[in-house]
Amino acid sequence: MKRTASARLALSLLMLAGAGGLSSAPAQAHGVIGKRFLPATITVDDPFVSDEASLVVGHRKLPQEESAGAAEIDMTTFSTELSKRITPDLGLSLGATYQRVRPDDGTGAQYGFDNLGLGLKYQVIKNAEHEAIVSVGVDADLGGTGSSRVGAESFSTLSPSLFYGKGFGDLPDAVKYLRPLAITGIVSPELPTRRSEPDRLNWGFTVQYSLQYLQTYVRDVGLGAPFNRMIALIEVPVKTCLSGDCSGQTTGTVNPGVMWFGKYVQVALEAAIPLNRRSGHDVGAFLQFHWFLDDMFPKGIGKPIFP
Repeated sequence: MKRTASARLALSLLMLAGAGGLSSAPAQAHGVIGKRFLPATITVDDPFVSDEASLVVGHRKLPQEESAGAAEIDMTTFSTELSKRITPDLGLSLGATYQRVRPDDGTGAQYGFDNLGLGLKYQVIKNAEHEAIVSVGVDADLGGTGSSRVGAESFSTLSPSLFYGKGFGDLPDAVKYLRPLAITGIVSPELPTRRSEPDRLNWGFTVQYSLQYLQTYVRDVGLGAPFNRMIALIEVPVKTCLSGDCSGQTTGTVNPGVMWFGKYVQVALEAAIPLNRRSGHDVGAFLQFHWFLDDMFPKGIGKPIFP
């Protein structure tokens, strides 16, 4: 879950979500609101704070410059993130990405770490009855902690963030087969500490259809393992330049995929289809392994520091 992490339009979403109470579902469990499990997705950060660890391997071809039609670079990434709850509703995260970057111009491949990422997130609203959650947070890309060989910047970037999630289990019986649907999303302005750099807006959303929710809460359609614990999903991470020469330019991808989740781990595989020519020409891929430390070590490192 990339941070491809904004004061993420809080007031209107808070009013929409309402202040309903939590259900008897395990309130501390990762990604659970009411009867709904909302997973940690790959490129659009989810709204929960949890004790978790992840590894994402990605491969894409990206334009070497922002102008459409420019030469491309072949990029392979290995991203890790560790998240830790300070309280049940407040969490910290630390992320690092190792990159292999090979330009199409014939120069050799470069290897190195991108800048470290540090995040803080707070769950503001949890409405179990309507399977809704809203969180706010801030992410920092720490300039100078990565290698310039792979494009790590010398300046830092701050991203206040709004996160949201909503399941549709409260839909009427007439459309009960839509109840397994859920959405999550972020809105996150990206503010560089160097004044000459443009501001950008990171925004995106996911659409998910949970086969586990279908089978458990709508109708038992006879799905066996592993399909009874799968989620079909589409992620759409987008970035829009807000100032400077690139003002108004938008890049992003559409990422269809599938996820399987168990008690301690989830695994996901997604394609990454460029949203427009400026975003690239070739389809990439992401593979995620994600561990639920709160379930693996509930009495140790998996519980909040201050319960």
